[in-house]
Amino acid sequence: MTQSMKNKEFILEYLNALSGKEKTQELLSHYISDQALIDHIIFFDTAFPKYEKIADEMVSEGNQIILRARMIGKHEGEFAGIMPSYKHVDFPFVVSYIIENNKIISHWLVADQMFLMEQLGVAQAVGH
Repeated sequence: MTQSMKNKEFILEYLNALSGKEKTQELLSHYISDQALIDHIIFFDTAFPKYEKIADEMVSEGNQIILRARMIGKHEGEFAGIMPSYKHVDFPFVVSYIIENNKIISHWLVADQMFLMEQLGVAQAVGH
């Protein structure tokens, strides 16, 4: 099995281990050594408890994975000054992971935050 295939399997295991569960420091540290990513995930889990990550598409090259995915959850905690709306969200994002020794060591993330704000009801869709 190639390293790219092993990395894809690792990311799928990671997504399955976190989806629908509380994202604790201990759980995240099993898969991630990038503290900025751990902090980001814990921040989102406080606003959208036990949110799920759903992989829509994955590309692997060497030790890098590019993942197009969705975060699905319910807004039950404060988020960026927005009190809980109890609305369900389905929020697309793209993330790149660098993997070494079965750990995510770095990442970058691109997401349309305006789309999330529209789903939370604090912004109106433009051009629809």
